[in-house]
Amino acid sequence: MVKRVARADREPSTLLRGLRVIGIGIRQEPAIFSVAVVMSALYGAGTAGGGWVLGRLTDHVLTPAFEAGSISGHDLLTTGLVLAGVAALTAVGVVGRRVAAGLTSFRLQARYRRLLTRQYLRLPLEWHHRHPAGVLLSNANADVEATWQVFAPLPMAIGVVVMLIVAAAAMLVADPVLGAVGLLVLPWVVLLNTVYQRYMSPAVTRAQAERGEVSSVAHESLEAAAVVKSLGREASETERFAVYADRLRVANVRAGRLRAAFDPLMEAIPTLGTLAVLAVGAWRVRSGAIATGDVVQVAYLLSLVAFPLRSMGWVLGEIPRTVVGWERTSAVLAETDAMPYGDVTPVPGGAVGVELSEVAYAYQDNDGGRYEVLHDVDLSVRPGSTLALVGPTGSGKSTLATLLVRLVDPAKGEIRLDGTDVRELRAGGVAELAALVPQGTFVFNDTVRDNVTLGDARFSDDDVWRALGVARAEAFVRHLPHGLDTVIGERGADLSGGQRQRLALARALVRRPRLLVLDDATSAIDPRIEAEILSGLDSLSDAPSSPSVETGPSVTVVVIAYRRATIALADEVAYLENGRIADRGTHAELLVRSEGYRRLVTAYDHEEDEAPEPRPAAGDQLQDQPDDRARDLDEDLDDLTGMTRR
Repeated sequence: MVKRVARADREPSTLLRGLRVIGIGIRQEPAIFSVAVVMSALYGAGTAGGGWVLGRLTDHVLTPAFEAGSISGHDLLTTGLVLAGVAALTAVGVVGRRVAAGLTSFRLQARYRRLLTRQYLRLPLEWHHRHPAGVLLSNANADVEATWQVFAPLPMAIGVVVMLIVAAAAMLVADPVLGAVGLLVLPWVVLLNTVYQRYMSPAVTRAQAERGEVSSVAHESLEAAAVVKSLGREASETERFAVYADRLRVANVRAGRLRAAFDPLMEAIPTLGTLAVLAVGAWRVRSGAIATGDVVQVAYLLSLVAFPLRSMGWVLGEIPRTVVGWERTSAVLAETDAMPYGDVTPVPGGAVGVELSEVAYAYQDNDGGRYEVLHDVDLSVRPGSTLALVGPTGSGKSTLATLLVRLVDPAKGEIRLDGTDVRELRAGGVAELAALVPQGTFVFNDTVRDNVTLGDARFSDDDVWRALGVARAEAFVRHLPHGLDTVIGERGADLSGGQRQRLALARALVRRPRLLVLDDATSAIDPRIEAEILSGLDSLSDAPSSPSVETGPSVTVVVIAYRRATIALADEVAYLENGRIADRGTHAELLVRSEGYRRLVTAYDHEEDEAPEPRPAAGDQLQDQPDDRARDLDEDLDDLTGMTRR
């Protein structure tokens, strides 16, 4: 109990935290919000003024007309014009308030969605490993909307303050007793909202957290749709989603029940106040203390204020959601994980030399646990050579690939490109030198051109065709209905596996990397085509070609390989086992002296021999049709070795 009280003393109330968030929003959109407030004040003044006008018309026009039994045309016209003017003034205020309030809310939402997106792109890959994509989507969608939705009713609530001031003054002037009775509603509204926020804040917090969990599970299910369907796990995946959806339902129902109990009370308080004013007013009219018009004025003003008072309730009801959404959003924006950069600019040249010295890396989860996958890796790759990384599953090959292009930094040790520590290169420096083609080929739902260039205007169509040619993708792209302008289905559903891989290769090659890292990126490509791709990499060089000018290789290649045909294309092989370089040498040398390597490669050979021959997809016949030599990898090994770039 003592700890709970101490924490409550340290932490500001939900209302104060909500007001701080509102202050942040006002500072970021001051002009439009000011227009919304002015229009709302106009609406409030017009509404309250309408009550005063109605009271005066009752005393000076309607009551005499009832007593005389008739009303003159002049009085009738005057009454209509006055009421129409008040109504027009109020209508202008309503329209202006709603438009400006909507603009304020939506502009703030757009601003923070952009901020979150930039933050997601800035944060290193290690941070993303610890945060599910579904939760991040929920932050950028539901949490941002919850944070700034309060600005929709807020200007009206501010206008209500103006209305209350004008109405209170008018009520007190008409009759202090009736005015006091009417103003008794306000303390009850404040008390009710205080109790409401006390219970609503934790309920909304829980609902927002469950919404993020549902988004995460839904994202996983959609991403793995092919896996789920192919294994017949639709029912179990639906059941798993239903569990999280039910938790969200329970959390939303609890929050809805609290709001359902709150809203009728907010409706009842002003209505009870109006009834009290009518009862007291009737007694005072009978006693001759006030006129009938005074009762009409006060009752009308209180009934008018009753509905806008609910807008104050809406604001106070939104504040718990605002606070929760802001805390979840600002937690992401406050993340300081970042990769340090130096100021070294890569020196233009040919292929890059790679050196790794005592490199180690461990994955870390949200609970602080660490799983080390690389241990004291020492490795060097000569400029222009091709190195094959071979090892069993879980040996750290893909992790090593991400380290080479600095998607993550090693826990210890150094990675040097052309003798420069990658951490000393300026931002974007590694991307200028190296390109990674990961094993999970991702294709955007966009044109072929934009899938290759990723919207980079530096690359012309000639550059794109050149990269497609080296990747042996030119033929099937020309057979597409609109060539480079053909829109590929989501995740490349309209393409075969080999076509997607070659498109991903072209995406890397168009940038003319000096270090190319292939993480099992050619597994769906015929070995003969794979050899042609690797042998054609030097054609991307900007160096002038002339018989009299000797130019070295332009690309260093590090390839994670499983197939013996791919391994045979490498100048050297590094064998990883349990996160360490267990051996290194040529393929033939490792077959002789490394039992683990020999056992692994032999297993791959058996898998390839037993696998059925793949049928080429439409548009691939010109490039992917295997010949007789490619069907027997052992007999073709010597030929493939001779096709390497060295």
